[in-house]
Amino acid sequence: MHRVKIHAPYSLNFKNPFLHLWYPGHNEAYQDYPVTDWDDYGAVFEFKQIRNYFCFKFGEKNGSQVTWEEQERCYGQHLGPEVWTVSHHNEVYPQKPAVVAGSVRDLFPEIAPLVRKNQYLPETDVRGEGVVAMLGATYLQDGTTLFGFYHPRAARVYLVGNFNNWQSPYHERPEPELFLPMQLYLGYKNEPNLWLLRTELPDPTDPEKNAYQYLVVGGVPLNEKQQPVKLAQDPYARRYGTDYNRNDCLVIDPSAYQWHDQDWVTPPVDRLILYEFNVYGFTDQDPDLPAELAGTFRGTIHRIKEGYFEDLGITALALMPTSEAPTALSDNRLGYDPSGFMTIERDFGTCDEFRALVDTAHQHGLAVIVDQVFNHTSNYFNPLWQLIQDGTPGGFYFSGSTPWGNRVATEKEEVQNMLIDACKMFIREYHVDGFRFDATHSSWMDHTFLHRLAYEIKDKGFKPDCILIAENLPNEVDLNLQGYNGYAQWCDAFHDKIKALLREGVFRDWIDDSTTYLGSIFYFSKDFYAAHTNNVINYCESHDENSVPYEVATRGDGLIWEPAKERKSRLGLFATMVALGQPMIYMGQEFGVERPRNRIDLDWPEFLEKNHYYQWSSGLIRLRRRYPGLRIYGYDPCQEGAFAWLLGPWLGEKYGQGKKVIGWTTNPGPEPWERMVVLLNFEPYEVMVDLEFPLPGYWVKLADIDRVNDLPPAGENSIDLPTTIKTTGHFGGFTLPSSSGFIYKWESGL
Repeated sequence: MHRVKIHAPYSLNFKNPFLHLWYPGHNEAYQDYPVTDWDDYGAVFEFKQIRNYFCFKFGEKNGSQVTWEEQERCYGQHLGPEVWTVSHHNEVYPQKPAVVAGSVRDLFPEIAPLVRKNQYLPETDVRGEGVVAMLGATYLQDGTTLFGFYHPRAARVYLVGNFNNWQSPYHERPEPELFLPMQLYLGYKNEPNLWLLRTELPDPTDPEKNAYQYLVVGGVPLNEKQQPVKLAQDPYARRYGTDYNRNDCLVIDPSAYQWHDQDWVTPPVDRLILYEFNVYGFTDQDPDLPAELAGTFRGTIHRIKEGYFEDLGITALALMPTSEAPTALSDNRLGYDPSGFMTIERDFGTCDEFRALVDTAHQHGLAVIVDQVFNHTSNYFNPLWQLIQDGTPGGFYFSGSTPWGNRVATEKEEVQNMLIDACKMFIREYHVDGFRFDATHSSWMDHTFLHRLAYEIKDKGFKPDCILIAENLPNEVDLNLQGYNGYAQWCDAFHDKIKALLREGVFRDWIDDSTTYLGSIFYFSKDFYAAHTNNVINYCESHDENSVPYEVATRGDGLIWEPAKERKSRLGLFATMVALGQPMIYMGQEFGVERPRNRIDLDWPEFLEKNHYYQWSSGLIRLRRRYPGLRIYGYDPCQEGAFAWLLGPWLGEKYGQGKKVIGWTTNPGPEPWERMVVLLNFEPYEVMVDLEFPLPGYWVKLADIDRVNDLPPAGENSIDLPTTIKTTGHFGGFTLPSSSGFIYKWESGL
């Protein structure tokens, strides 16, 4: 027999409540208890119980009628002899819940003027009600730090850290004078769910002296002492500390970094030439790097400053995940298992070093796109798991599963707020130009979220030119939005068809190397999903795919020999650079690395200036960058007069009929010297065709599979070279060698 005291809140609005008690599994055994007393919280029910566990709910009798509350609750003796309840959910607390201190709407005007430059104060409210949640740790101009934490089911939340000796009522030796209780405010949906505290830290500029976490009471799983108490990381933390066992959050001041990119403008989508790479893999084995820079942000900065990407012709760095992941760095650790959406991977470097990477990139003409993994989190170190217990597996932040484990509940508005805040934070505090979102197919991610993200960031003016890329495989039309402003999707159709053509056989058991869809994939996959060229990222290699040399060798036969693999590799890169849409290459593709999927190791060749493959690929990429005729864009360039087919399996006998050849001419502007002709042959034998050049005159060959020779000042090309075609327009008997490609440009009239 033990005594139990249960508190019911005034907010139940029952004048004469009673407590209805029953035992699970014994529905016929129930008891009703009247109010014992009233206090400043509400009704008090005190009674004796034999059982250690029972369920209960509150009701009110009006004559023969009973009005019941919506909640049903359960009590366990592990909660202690005195517990409290609230009216808006079914939690039972061992501690008196906090009283609502007010609304964040009233607090925000006081905080807003104190936000520092280049600092993001979380503001997203997808409901459009204007709630500025102010979550995370924000170091303000008056020297105070504002801490904000979202938890709709907690009774109390305490800020704990090395600045108060981690003190709370649940410390082994409590020191009440050091407690830092957070105040509860009305937040999202005008409900009590935001916990805020503004305090002075001893040394707010030193992150290691400001390690912190939140001590949450209620709304969390039971700890080892059978208490509903949890030490929790901040979902809005910018960085974790160096103790990998504790994973404390650190207070970061993003305003301390001095930026130098004030003249930078994010390039339009049609100017993107993307280079996907992993920070660790890209620099870990770089022989030209000092050992202390290998595998870090600083190593990448070193490569940028040396002009590597400028020489290659790249316009945008597509960084694989830079968020904290729990697995150790290795050649197959890609980073797609995030522990936090806003934390920077501490193994790569500091927050300011990442800022320096972006800053340096911008000074060298490079956009920076960050990979965001929002569909799932790590299954190991996962601060969001059961952070808000609501009776579902994983708790509030999760719903269902994915092939990678858990599934983030992207359909929930509060989760959407957090993820959009993460993107806004990277824009404001790190100056990134855009994002690539991992595994966004509607099977794994709610597309309403992606539409809202685009609206919040672009349409509402936070960053109208933000680049949004989606790995949405297979592709879906709803992400096109209005076309020009839609997501650029990794193009499934292009990748798979090109791989089938290059390996001269079936790829992934469903797409073959026939002439079917050959025109479609080069015309920005308009027949598949795209509404505008901006909706397409073309690639034949990525972190998720085998490199071309590796893939074609799996076909066997004559494709296992080095010359054959290299030629197919070159043809794949050539096709990627000339197809309508935006090209992307994966690190090492520029010198023909042979590597299976999900590997990030990079064996750098010696003497790049003498590496023929690299010199060819960089020349080809720079052609794309230099000439508008190689980056035609729009809703339908054929109809707009900027594009016309010359060769294709659907055309006449002399123009590629039934063959895996493709060719077109482009007309990007009014001047004749802007005209270009592109030709490709995917057959394993030579094909003779007739060409109808759009203008008479001299057409210089800028590139083929073996060599690139640009016009001055970039190269030494001229109409006097024997590779130039002189024509009145019709040119018969042009031979396309096996696995070949050509780029011609009109240079002068006859």
